[in-house]
Amino acid sequence: MSRSPLRAGARVVGAVVALVVVACLVIYAGSPVILGRRYALPSHAAFALNGAPDSASIERGRHLVGPIAKCTACHGGDLSGQAFINDPAFGRFVAPNLTRGVGGVGATLTDAAWELAIRHGIDTTGRGLLFMPSSDFNRMSDEDVVEIIAYLKQIPPVDHTLDPTRVGPVARALLVAGKLPIIAAARIDESQPHVPAPPVGPTPEYGAYIARIGGCEGCHRANFSGGHVAGTPPSFKAAANLTPTGIGTWTKDDFVRALRQGVTPGGVPLDSLMPVRMTKDMTDTEIDALWAYIRTMPPAPMGR
Repeated sequence: MSRSPLRAGARVVGAVVALVVVACLVIYAGSPVILGRRYALPSHAAFALNGAPDSASIERGRHLVGPIAKCTACHGGDLSGQAFINDPAFGRFVAPNLTRGVGGVGATLTDAAWELAIRHGIDTTGRGLLFMPSSDFNRMSDEDVVEIIAYLKQIPPVDHTLDPTRVGPVARALLVAGKLPIIAAARIDESQPHVPAPPVGPTPEYGAYIARIGGCEGCHRANFSGGHVAGTPPSFKAAANLTPTGIGTWTKDDFVRALRQGVTPGGVPLDSLMPVRMTKDMTDTEIDALWAYIRTMPPAPMGR
């Protein structure tokens, strides 16, 4: 009689171990398929700049790369790359060095390759780039893409060689389960044409454009209700609810203070994940437009 519970326990342990082994096999067999998938190159893969850009275009590109597209958040202030997530279980995710220095990709990328990475989230072989927010950038106008590329092609070279990205077991498991949308190329509808940006002005239409290409929707959701940020580890803090349910009686001045100084109306510092170091450099018109767009959002529960 005394052996029966032991045998039953051993069978349970054995079953659990078997399930774990099977799960690991599925994860480590399935995740390389997902990570190695190639996506069709868009028909306009021959994208190229027309002529030499002028200083105004390069300056506009610098502004787009900084406070608007926030490329520096992942690639570093000098765009020489960095590990922006480094977690033993989730993985080590590296944004590459974009300059022409040693370890950088800037000297090898053609105009078409830059555009493929920015708006389509793929390299020249069609492989999907990880964590590249091209589902936001895909709606960027041709003019803005041209100005970004013009700026990137002339940034100072920085010698910085980085270790490659390592996808950890937790990230692999989430990928296989379809719970980690970190390959933008898998979500982009390439049948949609690229359209010009709305006229620059303090309008909801221009604010919607800024919100989309600037990653505001990527973190706060399309309806700005906030919640868990898609593609981030479970430990990442949720994005704030910016609908009337979340920000209540905020005024435009409160909103400006949040973007420029990183504090709430009560003076409480915003979470460090909020990229205030970049949004503080947005123009008055851009902030006014973004505020006008956010004010069109109906109340919504957090993350709904």
